[in-house]
Amino acid sequence: MRLLTAGFLSITVLVTTIRGDDEPFSGPQVGEQLVSFTARGTSGDIAGKEFDLIKMADGKPTFVIFVHEVTRPSLGLTRLVMSYAATRAKDGLVSGVVFLSADPTETENWMKRAANALPKDVAMGISTDGQEGPGAYGLNRNVALTVLVAKDNKVTANFALVQPSIQADAPKIAKEIVDVLGGGDVPTIEDLTAPNPVAIGLMTAKKIAERMVREGPNDPKLDTLLRSLIQKSATEEQVRDTIAGIETYVADKPDAQQRIGDIARRIIEAGKLDNYGTPPAQTQLEAWAEKYKPKDTPPGRSPRSE
Repeated sequence: MRLLTAGFLSITVLVTTIRGDDEPFSGPQVGEQLVSFTARGTSGDIAGKEFDLIKMADGKPTFVIFVHEVTRPSLGLTRLVMSYAATRAKDGLVSGVVFLSADPTETENWMKRAANALPKDVAMGISTDGQEGPGAYGLNRNVALTVLVAKDNKVTANFALVQPSIQADAPKIAKEIVDVLGGGDVPTIEDLTAPNPVAIGLMTAKKIAERMVREGPNDPKLDTLLRSLIQKSATEEQVRDTIAGIETYVADKPDAQQRIGDIARRIIEAGKLDNYGTPPAQTQLEAWAEKYKPKDTPPGRSPRSE
C-alpha cells in the first residue's frame, strides 16, 4: 500500500507541475483503477458503521464525491448532483459522498445539524483516513471537491473543482453519469434545479412526458401520438398531421380528452413548455390545456393553481 500511495503522489506532483495552477489534479485519472477505501457512515443503514463504497459497487457504475472543503457552493453542487444520482440507483448506479476531516467527531456532529442541506438516499460518511483521504487516491487538499465517475472499478471521469459551480459543473457531471450508465437523455440545468426534483424524477422533458402519458388508463395509440408530437426534430407537416390525428382520435373519447388536458397543464405549470417539441406543438399544447380543462375551472386558470 505504501508503494501504491507513493506512486500516486509522485504522479500527482508530476501532472500538477505540467498542468500548472489553472488545471488542478486530484485523485485517480481517467483509465486508472479505483481501489477500496473505508469511510464511517453517518446516515441511514450504514450510520455508525464502516463501509467500502468500491466493494459495495462491485464493478457497477460508481459515482463518488470527496468533500475537501465545506462551503455553500461545494455543498450546493454536491446535493444537486447526488440528488440526481439517487434517481439513477434503479439503473445500477452506486453513489456516495465522503467528507475528509481532521476532526471526524465534530464533522459528524455538524452533519447531523445540517442534515436538511445534505443529499438523501446515497451513502454518506467520513473518511477513516483523515483530512488527506485514502492515501492511494492522491487527493489534492487545495480543491474543494474531487468528483469521480467509474465503471468496472476504472475511472471514466474526474473533476477536481476548486470553485464548484452548479451552472458550470452540474451539467458536465450529469452527462458523465448518463454516459457511464449507457447513454440517453442528459438532464439540463433546468431539469436538475427544478423546484420539485423528486416529483419529476429529475428527468428530461422527453422522459417526463413519457412518464406522464403512462399514468392513468393505458392508451397505447394516444401515447404514441403524444410522443410524436413532442419530438424536437418533427417538421411542420409532421406536427400538423400528428395534431390532426390526435384530434380525430379523441373526438369521441372524453377520458382521452381529459388526459391530454391534464398532461398539457402539467407541462405548462412546471415551466417546461419550451422543452417540448417545436413552437407549433407548444402552441397546440397550450390550446389543449384550455380546451380540455375541467368544466368547473374558471377561464385561464388551472384547477391545481387554486
